[in-house]
Amino acid sequence: MSDGVQTEGVIGPNAILQLLPQIEGIGGQAQVARMLADAGVDMVPDGSQMIPEGQAARLHQALRRDAPEMAPLLASEAGHATARYILAHRIPVLAQRALRALPAGLAARALSRAIAKHAWTFAGSGHFRVVTPWVFEIAQNPIVRGEHSPIPLCHWHSAVFTQLYQTLVAPDCRCTETACCAVTGHGACRFVVTRG
Repeated sequence: MSDGVQTEGVIGPNAILQLLPQIEGIGGQAQVARMLADAGVDMVPDGSQMIPEGQAARLHQALRRDAPEMAPLLASEAGHATARYILAHRIPVLAQRALRALPAGLAARALSRAIAKHAWTFAGSGHFRVVTPWVFEIAQNPIVRGEHSPIPLCHWHSAVFTQLYQTLVAPDCRCTETACCAVTGHGACRFVVTRG
């Protein structure tokens, strides 16, 4: 039963933790401290629990605002690092070996099911949907909620999916965001994994 108080959704701490080294690389600890303060992040997550999605969203927004030319690359690097963390700490080695041994189509099907099962770690309160084993959508994506852009903004998500698919499905996989909640007229961020 609800008492009328709306609570903020939560997201995995890597949405912030993997972005911090990228920010430090462009402006040192002073830049990190300033962006964290701008984003309202009082304490850097220790990685042991989920964090308020608004903090992660505001940090990604601060990066896009303060370093617009570099933000896509830095968010992508953070996404690749997030996927490497997932591979090192969240997907058992035997499961990884089993996926790599499968034909790409079967591996994609199994991986997409696993991603859907754990979508809350990167989609927060957004609504994640597997369209096909190669296509995903996040409606109401909290990382870009309320933003407006002429181009897709979810480089972090695209990089997470790219790295996971390259490692576990086929090395020539690449994920591209083809529609974004931040772009007028799109109700969901759509991510398409292609090969080649």
